[in-house]
Amino acid sequence: MYLAGKGRKKKDTEIYVNNKKLQQVNRIKYLGITFDSKMTFRDHINYIEEKCTKLIFTLAKSAKLTWGLKHKALNTIYTGGILPLILYGAPVWKSVMNRACYKAKIVRIQRLINIRIAKAYRTVSNEALCVITGIMPINLKIMETARYYEITKRKGSQYNSEMEVKNWTRPAKYVNIIEGQEERTHSIYAYTDGSKNDIGVGSGIAVFSDNSLTTCLKYRLNECCSNNHAEQLAILKALEYLQYMKVGEKTVLVHTDSKITLQLLKNQRKHTQLIDQIRRKVIEMEQREWKVAFSWIKAHSGLQGNELADQLAKEAASNKKEDECYSRFPKIEVMSELKEQSLNQWQQEWSRTTKGAITKSFFPKIVDRMKVTINTTSNFTTMVTGHGNIKTYLHKYKIIQNPMCPCKQGDQSVDHILFDCILHKQERDKLKAVVKSPDSWPVSKDKLGIKYHKNFKDFTDNILLNKE
Repeated sequence: MYLAGKGRKKKDTEIYVNNKKLQQVNRIKYLGITFDSKMTFRDHINYIEEKCTKLIFTLAKSAKLTWGLKHKALNTIYTGGILPLILYGAPVWKSVMNRACYKAKIVRIQRLINIRIAKAYRTVSNEALCVITGIMPINLKIMETARYYEITKRKGSQYNSEMEVKNWTRPAKYVNIIEGQEERTHSIYAYTDGSKNDIGVGSGIAVFSDNSLTTCLKYRLNECCSNNHAEQLAILKALEYLQYMKVGEKTVLVHTDSKITLQLLKNQRKHTQLIDQIRRKVIEMEQREWKVAFSWIKAHSGLQGNELADQLAKEAASNKKEDECYSRFPKIEVMSELKEQSLNQWQQEWSRTTKGAITKSFFPKIVDRMKVTINTTSNFTTMVTGHGNIKTYLHKYKIIQNPMCPCKQGDQSVDHILFDCILHKQERDKLKAVVKSPDSWPVSKDKLGIKYHKNFKDFTDNILLNKE
């Protein structure tokens, strides 16, 4: 079986293997991705849509507006079940999102689950639903996932990736980790430490020989590096310095206050750049008749060597003039930067759209919305969208003839319920009581949505929208 090309004559596409003609097909599934002859990935998108839609409609039986699966459970199902189905192989087929017809199919999947998570009416736009649920629009998530793959899998990438298998140290070689207190039987003691602050990241090393301080070393890392990277670099640099020391007895004990680093050194399944470089350096030193051991010491315990290493690390972190000796940033920084870019793009799309005007008045800034956790309910979604069991909405869609509020003092709109309706005075007074200076009632809806979101949600959950 092979994939037929475009515009080729039938007899030109006949291929034989061992005198057997291979069957010609117009599509083929390879590693879970369906390829067609024109590489449009139409069949793959249709497969994703069908599979996810069936799952969502099955869930819909237990996820109604006012009962059934709650926000948290549905969000977990989306994150752990539906989203991986959509994102699988995204770096391969991401280009199809540039075509409106394919993009619409993927957006529809997210919209279907978003309606259930938000407990919303079907007339709410997906733009508003994403903001209410806090779920990134799927087109941005696909591009973020593809970009993350391209960065982390690219050769020469400047992040702290896993070492290639061919460069792993042999499992039989392990580092000696000393547990508990150790008698002073080593000729050299190296104290290492790392520091990360608002200015930068640094490593510090203090080497003692025959109970006397012989060397102080400090190194500056890129500000994107983590404190763990600084701890590990300090150990590596200490070993690189020690291997050339001319001493009679080649025994060294390296002290560190980083339990994580020692656990990574012991775990033969972990092969990050710095950890494997430390292992390789230990093996190299042992081949030169060195005996290297590691020990954990409590941070800021008053030991001279540990305090000195800590001071050197802080000096290196604070000295911007010093050259950076390590610039590989952690994988989490890659994701953090990509997420920030996605949020900026999301904000631009949210600002441009003409949909979800009421929702935009409560959540104008995406960054602020993502800082709060809101377990959505039917009442809450109704109040922040204007779509639901309120008379102005029902009148708009000609379900009722009169939008007048039961209080007879105006149309029953979101603003009327929130600020004026006498039927909800008791619930409103509780909300007004938590509004503090310099804010004053009536407070703006964006502050209700973010600053007072817990109290505002209590208000929405406690009111009866069909109250007569």
